[in-house]
Amino acid sequence: MESLLVVGGDNIDKITKKLEGRGFKEIIHLDGRKKQMSKKEIPTKVGLILILTDYINHNLSNMIKRRAQENSIPICFAKRSWCAIDSELRKREKLLTS
Repeated sequence: MESLLVVGGDNIDKITKKLEGRGFKEIIHLDGRKKQMSKKEIPTKVGLILILTDYINHNLSNMIKRRAQENSIPICFAKRSWCAIDSELRKREKLLTS
């Protein structure tokens, strides 16, 4: 996958660098702080969505989840720690390779 949408979190610079190291060429970030975020569409080029669960409200999370399902985009949920993110990405890779 080349493109990743990260939803949640304010400063994800360190996470972005680690995600680039895992092969993601483009990382789009929505912090999820503003109400207008729920009106934004998911970019069509996104291959995977990562929701940082400890930095997003339930309404926005549910809206992103619904739009991802409508567009057949895989979605991962993780806390903001790299360990949790890496674990979810590894689970996703296992599903794709098995």
